[in-house]
Amino acid sequence: MREQIVEAAFEQFHRHGYNACGVKLITDSAKVPKGSFYNHFESKEALALVVMDRYGETRHLDKLATPKTAPLARLRHHFEALAQDIVDFGYERGCVFGNFSTEAADHIPAIRAGVRTAFDLWATAISAVIREAQDDGIVTTTQSPDALARFLLNSWEGAIVGERATKDGSSFAAFFTVAFEVVLR
Repeated sequence: MREQIVEAAFEQFHRHGYNACGVKLITDSAKVPKGSFYNHFESKEALALVVMDRYGETRHLDKLATPKTAPLARLRHHFEALAQDIVDFGYERGCVFGNFSTEAADHIPAIRAGVRTAFDLWATAISAVIREAQDDGIVTTTQSPDALARFLLNSWEGAIVGERATKDGSSFAAFFTVAFEVVLR
C-alpha cells in the first residue's frame, strides 16, 4: 500500500504540483483509504521528500557517468534526455525539484532542504563532467566547474519554464546553443 501511495503521489505532484495535491487526491489516485496514508507517512511533506528521492532517480544522472563517451557528449546527452522527458509530457510537466522550489520551499523548511540537497547532488554530478572536460582541454574556460554547473542547472530550470509557456522547443534550443557553443568553450 505504501508503494501505491508513493507512485500516486509521484504522478500527482509531477502533474499538479505540491500545493494542488491534497492527501485525498493522492489516496484516491492510489485507490487506498485516506486513513491508510497516515499509517505510512507522518505528513504530506514527508511523502514529498520520498517523491523527490524517487524523482531524482529518474533524472538521467547515469548519462553523466558513461565512461567511454566524451565528457561534453555525456553532458549533452543528459540534458537531451531531460528535454525529451518534458516533450513526452507535452510540455505540461516541469521538474519536480523546480516546481517544489517555487511552490513550497519558502514555506516548508523540509521541502527547502530536500530541494537544496537534490540540486546540490545534481550540480555535483554536472561539475564532475565539466572538470573532466577542462582537464582534457575540451573546455578551455577557467571558470570554476562548480559555478558552471550551477549556472547550467539554473539555466536548465529556466528553459523548462520557458517551454511550459511556449511549448515549441525554442527555450531548449536556446539553452543548448548557449550552454554548449558559448559557455562550455
